[in-house]
Amino acid sequence: MRVIGLMSGTSYDAIDAAAADLTLDEETLVLRPLGLVSEPYAPELRETLAAAMPPAATSLAEVCRLDTRIGQSFAAAAVRADRELCDAKGELVASHGQTVYHWVTDGQVHGTLQLGQPAWIAEATGLPVVADFRPRDIAAGGQGAPLVSLFDLLWLRGRPGTPVALNLGGIANLTAPDGTAFDTGPACALLDAAARGFSGGRLDHDVDGALAARGTVHGPLLSRLLAEPYYRLPVPRTTGKELFHLGYLRDALAGFGTLTAEDVIATLTALSARTVADAVRAVAATEVIASGGGTRNPVLMAMLAAELPGVTLRTSDALGLPSAAKEAYAFAVLGFLTLHGLAGTEPASTGARHPSVLGSVTPGRDGLRLPARADRAPHRLVLE
Repeated sequence: MRVIGLMSGTSYDAIDAAAADLTLDEETLVLRPLGLVSEPYAPELRETLAAAMPPAATSLAEVCRLDTRIGQSFAAAAVRADRELCDAKGELVASHGQTVYHWVTDGQVHGTLQLGQPAWIAEATGLPVVADFRPRDIAAGGQGAPLVSLFDLLWLRGRPGTPVALNLGGIANLTAPDGTAFDTGPACALLDAAARGFSGGRLDHDVDGALAARGTVHGPLLSRLLAEPYYRLPVPRTTGKELFHLGYLRDALAGFGTLTAEDVIATLTALSARTVADAVRAVAATEVIASGGGTRNPVLMAMLAAELPGVTLRTSDALGLPSAAKEAYAFAVLGFLTLHGLAGTEPASTGARHPSVLGSVTPGRDGLRLPARADRAPHRLVLE
């Protein structure tokens, strides 16, 4: 089946659309990557989305408008992927949507909201769409995240030692071979917020880690940031920009006088490296396979390597899976599993009571013709 996976992470800078041919051969799921296209959000839409994100106040009218406009943007990315990567032969779209809120109280997730109305995608492409993946796991008592963990477990199965998959997006998350999976804390979320705040909106991230490279880690600020209670919550745990945002950073800076942008961003980079490394050490990993936008920050990667002597650190590109596309491919796999009646969660990863078939399905132009339910769930994933 030819599937297009759509993903926009917590940095909400662009929509990634990855296409793959997926074949279930008994207990092996074979993924043949077809490529990635990326569609930046229109500047005005991105500004509107940023203005509506927690802790800002918004209205139901604004949520409705965002749901429509994000859905239309995802639809444009899917149309482009179908045309450029699939030769207009796509069969299914799996859309993660844009996370705008993850409702967590005392470590328990009560709900989550991803915008990007899938009807616009189905209408534009003519293809069935699987979307709204996270709520079913939450209804089963899980965290609703990290959903990429099942993909990681299938993909890394059989590798020697104790490999972990690490995603360095706005929030960092990892998956260990025993199914342990959780958000470690911020990877780029606070870095991006600081870059925007210090530059007056001119920069949306620390390009190539240049600001951090010119700065010096401020020990007292790092200690204050490391005191955040989230890092001591039991796993599985999840978080997002409803906790780690510009206001959070401003509160943390109170009382330190005037620190340079470079020193603050160097300190935030050290925070990301330290909290990720603490999580890696907690699962006794021997190998870290990283993906996501944070892998393009050489200062972050160097700090992480320094925190983990004796642990092999490589990107997923080295194993044939483009790091920029990994999450989009993961949701393509989850959409494929849903359409075949197969669970897309591992309870050990999300804390749910049981595995769940994820998401809702929006029919395509020709209605909905479900494939035969698969006889067995895949045990491993291989790249062709």
